[in-house]
Amino acid sequence: MEQFYSGKRILITGGAGSIGQSLAEKMLEFDPAVIRIYDANENALFHMRQKYSDDTGKKMRFLLGDIRNFNRLQYAFKDIDIVFHTAAYKHVLECEYNPIDAIDVNINGTANVIQAAIYQGVNKVIFTSSDKAANPSNTMGTTKLLAEKLITAANDYGANTTIFASCRFGNVVGSSGSVVPLFKKQILEEKRVTITDSQMTRFMITQDTAIDLMLKAGMFSEGGEIFIFKMPSININDLADAMIYKFGEATKEFIGRKPGEKMYEEIMTEEDASRSYEGEDMYVILPQIREIDYDHNEHFTKVQSIKSSRDMDLLSMDEIFTLLEGAGI
Repeated sequence: MEQFYSGKRILITGGAGSIGQSLAEKMLEFDPAVIRIYDANENALFHMRQKYSDDTGKKMRFLLGDIRNFNRLQYAFKDIDIVFHTAAYKHVLECEYNPIDAIDVNINGTANVIQAAIYQGVNKVIFTSSDKAANPSNTMGTTKLLAEKLITAANDYGANTTIFASCRFGNVVGSSGSVVPLFKKQILEEKRVTITDSQMTRFMITQDTAIDLMLKAGMFSEGGEIFIFKMPSININDLADAMIYKFGEATKEFIGRKPGEKMYEEIMTEEDASRSYEGEDMYVILPQIREIDYDHNEHFTKVQSIKSSRDMDLLSMDEIFTLLEGAGI
């Protein structure tokens, strides 16, 4: 991995976010030529610049810009080898109440990233999607699914040589969009935890695992794939119990499902599974509109069934504690 990324010129959209910052920090270990952090959040960008004001940040560049601004993207992408596209609206409820803005950022913004990458001759673009894109029931998941479709289709734009691929994550433990920091805040400040439904399950992934998936996708992608790490499934009520035990006494309040929420998540649909391969630690969904031969790879076998958080073995309390500790919580 170090050999692949060494000397590369990297750009991360949404680079001042939780995932973007973790990716940038990991990327520094591989001695890239430059890492451009592209983000619309001026305050987050400022604090990240301050964090890397010493020698560790000498290869980092901080660009204030919005993915809805095509001209700004074109300028930012000049001479870049690999783009990791993490910028998005990610909160289900906010997207549900602001669908036009969600479409503008998650779909139109991704279209801008694609066009800018093609025009500037970027080698690869890796898009960070969500398990909510599989059989979506809400605006956020639907916009992520359509963005995946755009990313896959971009591989067949005329004489384009840029490789585009996607990664699907579950809930990233400790990220800004995760329930974990919310539960922690509620326990410490309010002495209560709000739970939508005691039977709700979710896929969970640590930031380190999410970053590893993105880096592997950057290495292995041939064009149009969707990469998914094998993730453990967790009952949200069990997670709340574990965090109450860890951080102090609190009452649980069951508030019912929010608009757009599902009882369980899927990482692929039945149709996805029909063109998917399974490796030791990940799944790869192949594109419908172009052929990629994975049969020759002895590390991948055909997926036999769809995968949902409802059907997986749930983490035990001890395993939840281990997951939280592994995420530094």
